[in-house]
Amino acid sequence: MPVIEVSGLTKTFRTYKKQPGFGGAIKGLFHRQYEQTIAVNDVSFKIEPGELVGFLGPNGAGKTTTLKMLAGLLYPTGGSARVLGYVPWERADGYRRQFALVLGQKNQLWWDLPARESLELNAKIYGIPADRFERTVTEMSEMLNVRDKLNISVRELSLGERMKMELIASLLHQPKVLFLDEPTIGLDVVSQKIVREFILRHNTGQKTTILLTSHYMADIQALCDRVIIIDRGKIFFDGKLSEIVDRFADFKLVTIQCEKVNDYPADNLARYGEVVEKNAGSIKFKVKRDRVIAVCKSLLDDLPVSDIDIQEVPIEDVIRQIFAR
Repeated sequence: MPVIEVSGLTKTFRTYKKQPGFGGAIKGLFHRQYEQTIAVNDVSFKIEPGELVGFLGPNGAGKTTTLKMLAGLLYPTGGSARVLGYVPWERADGYRRQFALVLGQKNQLWWDLPARESLELNAKIYGIPADRFERTVTEMSEMLNVRDKLNISVRELSLGERMKMELIASLLHQPKVLFLDEPTIGLDVVSQKIVREFILRHNTGQKTTILLTSHYMADIQALCDRVIIIDRGKIFFDGKLSEIVDRFADFKLVTIQCEKVNDYPADNLARYGEVVEKNAGSIKFKVKRDRVIAVCKSLLDDLPVSDIDIQEVPIEDVIRQIFAR
């Protein structure tokens, strides 16, 4: 049975369209114009227990709105959803004790208190025994390398340290479902790596079902086998991350090491494929998948090639092209 089951989920926002200037404000008192914005449009998917799924899309695609509906913060305009057998927006106590939501740009910790005191407050709210609390905080803070920061005021922590504390706070009650909305946004590369390793280890060890949004493809590649791509409120792709390149990139990158590169005019090289990079000693071509073998043979026959390398297009480039469409 799926842990998360979404069917036809739709969310529409009604926004007031104000006319410019003072006159527009006066007119708005008597006659208002409204616009309908469809944030999520007929979204359907299922997530099995223990899956770690990437939820991708450009800004304004509907990712955060979907997560907020699944967390019960927003009521949908239409459709249905069940998480752990509960309807999220009914906000049943049994459901609220089994999931957690981490928003990368929102804080749940008390700004002026040491992080440990905020964690203790969360432990009281969830009724976590003192011994389990100490064991969990010690283990997680060591894994995230912030044990020496527990008694420092949250406002004095760096962005990376705050995010790590947010993760600890969200996982104190050992939720079965975790919604992560850009947990590594703004973090340096070292903190990103630590957070990614922590999420992966927790998913593997605790079998927590995780739905993750991120604009960093390194997060998605390191953590997710399956991705769901949403654009303008609609599901665009749902499948394995490895299938994206096969489906949306119909070419490969062929790089040759060759002497006297400048002796070969661009017009002559164009018959092998699109030249994307040319410098002293190497040429990189963009070649259609079905022509790679033939092109490589021609290159080896025609040019004094000392080395040849064939690569898939970087996944972030493919995703960027999808979003651009």
